Amino acid sequence: MQLNTERLQLIERFINERQHVRVAELSKYFEVSEPTIRRDLQKLEEMGRIRRAHGGASAVEQAMPEPPIAPRVVECIEEKRRIGQATAQLIQDGETIFLGSGTTTLEVARYLHEKKNLTVITNAINVAQCLASNPDINVIITGGVLRHSELSMIGYIIEQTLKELHADKVIVSMRAISVNEGLTNHNLLETMTDRKIIQLAREVILVADHSKFGKVSTAVVAPITAVHKVVTDAQTPQETIQSLRAKGITVIQV
Repeated sequence: MQLNTERLQLIERFINERQHVRVAELSKYFEVSEPTIRRDLQKLEEMGRIRRAHGGASAVEQAMPEPPIAPRVVECIEEKRRIGQATAQLIQDGETIFLGSGTTTLEVARYLHEKKNLTVITNAINVAQCLASNPDINVIITGGVLRHSELSMIGYIIEQTLKELHADKVIVSMRAISVNEGLTNHNLLETMTDRKIIQLAREVILVADHSKFGKVSTAVVAPITAVHKVVTDAQTPQETIQSLRAKGITVIQV
């Protein structure tokens, strides 16, 4: 169950995403009672964040559009390319994989061109575009609300779609990784989506360069033990590598 302040933020984002929702829908989605949801909605209305309506709530106004994507400086590009190539070697012809958003997962996509009869589920527009010209790869793009800064789909729609899908492997990247605190993210709505993604397959592969380790962000996606394999670069500290292996996680350094 989310902490109250976290739940309030998530409810506000949920309402802004869908513009109008009913109390029963919020109760089911957040797995709390309807009276609890009504109290949360009252608090949000008192804060001026939403407008309560009969049986539910509405957004105060349409969400402001995000600014256009600014050119992003890709750090550790050589490390990410090696990680991408090594991860692609873990994928077998005929498999179904989920490939998440991020610059490292995009490098994985670039090395899938020789795979045969592969199905790739993704919530990342740039990953789908990278694979679109390959007739041997069946690409499934999830719906959702576009997070412009990441070119990724998040929110209620993708979470509902994922309930109907299964993959052999999930390949994801995270902004903050700690052996003790697990996988964390600063965006609460994206965190909810990431939690659903990780549950999509029995094998979760985390791809991350050394700069992502030893960091902790606001919201917990999953404990580190939710990951089965980590593919990282040679600069990741050996202390971190040993701690991951002590948790039963396979670590591949490139």
